[in-house]
Amino acid sequence: MDNFYENKRVVVTGGAGFLGSYVTERLQKRGCKNILVPRKKDYDLVNMNDVVCMYDDMKPDIVIHLAAIVGGIGANQAHPGGFFYDNAMMGLQMLEQGRLRSIEKFVAIGTICAYPKFTPVPFKEEDVWNGYPEETNAPYGLAKKMMLVQSQSYRAEYGFNSIFLLPVNLYGPGDNFDPASSHVIPALIKKCVDAIDSGVDHIDCWGTGSASREFIYVTDVAEGILLATEHYNGPKPVNLGAGFEITIKELVAKIVKFTGFTGKVCWDPTKPDGQPRRRLDVSKAKKYFGFKAKTSFDEGLKATIDWYRNQ
Repeated sequence: MDNFYENKRVVVTGGAGFLGSYVTERLQKRGCKNILVPRKKDYDLVNMNDVVCMYDDMKPDIVIHLAAIVGGIGANQAHPGGFFYDNAMMGLQMLEQGRLRSIEKFVAIGTICAYPKFTPVPFKEEDVWNGYPEETNAPYGLAKKMMLVQSQSYRAEYGFNSIFLLPVNLYGPGDNFDPASSHVIPALIKKCVDAIDSGVDHIDCWGTGSASREFIYVTDVAEGILLATEHYNGPKPVNLGAGFEITIKELVAKIVKFTGFTGKVCWDPTKPDGQPRRRLDVSKAKKYFGFKAKTSFDEGLKATIDWYRNQ
């Protein structure tokens, strides 16, 4: 939208992170002159006093709340309490302080982990309350989903313009490749590339490989978030995805092929697979704000592998 961001102060929490860096880059390309990124060393958003100070100092018109404590299955299993508390408190306090200041718009970013464990495929937004999330990441998913309740409640009582988006699993250059907290794509890329570099003849993979996932390239998600910021002002949650699914076994085969790893893949069925299937219905994002993912999965995977190798 031409001039949408003119004279607007836009706070992007988590703006220095993986997704946030792409969102801020796109804001700049759209002509936004006042992009404000609170750093954790200055503002711990789990702490209400810091949230108040951040709002007082930055005086946003729009908040895009990307900040989150995230990780793969292992990290979620190791820190269920921390993941729940930190994510819930950030969301509750960021929304409340935005509401008290009557900011123009709050964009809350949820997670596909909010969906019930056995959601019918493709996941439709109206199914989000039809069961308990998959156990390994339920605390994280529920903490993020509380922002949906808060957004809808604040809109109903106070007329506060808060929207809630549900992105599927992200990947791309700049992703988190730390084995202790990374998601499946960067974890697998690191395993294959590192095995090639060190001459190891096998890699270990969690679970059976039968679970399916949907992945969306980070630039596409960033674009979807900004299109929603500009065009969507409704109470309903909206999925952001690419509209396809791939099994973990098929994913491993692709990454093995694209990295050139020639060793053995060893599966550990004692480790959890996580949610059995994931694929989003993405029709509402197209209907409400014209979003459709553009990056092919093979293209995105190759770019991510190249980025990791170049680091």
